[in-house]
Amino acid sequence: MEMVATREAFGKTLVELGSENERIVVLSGDLEDSTRAEYFKKEFPERFFNLGIAEQDIIGTAAGMSMDGLIPFACSFAVFITNRPYDTLRVSVCYNNANVKVIGTHGGITVGPDGATAQCLEDIAITRVLPNIKVVYPVDAVETKKAVRAVAEFEGPVYMRLGRTPYPVITVESDPFIIGKSNMMRDGKDVTMIACGLMVSESLKAAEILAGEGVGARVINMHTIKPIDKEAIIKAAGETGAVVTAEEHQINGGLGGAVSEVLAMNAPVPVEMVAVMDTFGESGEPEELLIKYHLTANDIAAAARRTISRKKS
Repeated sequence: MEMVATREAFGKTLVELGSENERIVVLSGDLEDSTRAEYFKKEFPERFFNLGIAEQDIIGTAAGMSMDGLIPFACSFAVFITNRPYDTLRVSVCYNNANVKVIGTHGGITVGPDGATAQCLEDIAITRVLPNIKVVYPVDAVETKKAVRAVAEFEGPVYMRLGRTPYPVITVESDPFIIGKSNMMRDGKDVTMIACGLMVSESLKAAEILAGEGVGARVINMHTIKPIDKEAIIKAAGETGAVVTAEEHQINGGLGGAVSEVLAMNAPVPVEMVAVMDTFGESGEPEELLIKYHLTANDIAAAARRTISRKKS
């Protein structure tokens, strides 16, 4: 299976957009080599701005640029571009409904050897709580290309999370991408797995494990956490009666919380969450960390068995 980092697809697509739309500008926190915003810098140096390690300035400047009709992409590591400038993101961007695109690469535990301080595990929670902003987390490089274009075309603030490590390419060019509309990757009648990012491919592996046991697992790629696809969640709960969420994020406030909010108010069913259990990460290879923090296909399959056992007979 082809493996490509979503940050790589982002950088290349940003260059394409830059040649199509002169309103697009890029701001960086001195990490354009890592975020792949350097591709845009090389092609359009007059529209690239490195503000250094000053994330509040990056977000504030992006908000100002948007008020002048530009479409700014503010890029850095997820842990820096969401945590450090949070008040500026809240007031300057979200309160004003500014047309700013916040791009956080190096999301999740699979950042790997950089360790806990660089592994952002709370960005989905702290962005989705803010009014007006949309939260997007594409599943692979192919979907990232579509997501970047959709984000650029959308009028208003968006946070998009990307990964450092290569993700399996599990979608194709013809697959649709609509902000707020999930994609079903596999159908099943016994349990639904709702995942985002890398965990979608792990969920598909888990579905194969369960298929060998005679269990039919539906897999949904919830690439947009906000606005979340309520219709798909409610439909899946009604048809399968059990739900598992899977994410490379803290268990508190992320995809699992968003899905559970929908279910609690509309279609209560047993839910199990596969996520980082209220702890920081650590240095290690991505594969090792996925195993240690129980974010593998086997862990998702085990969660599916638990939630199926809790279904009402």
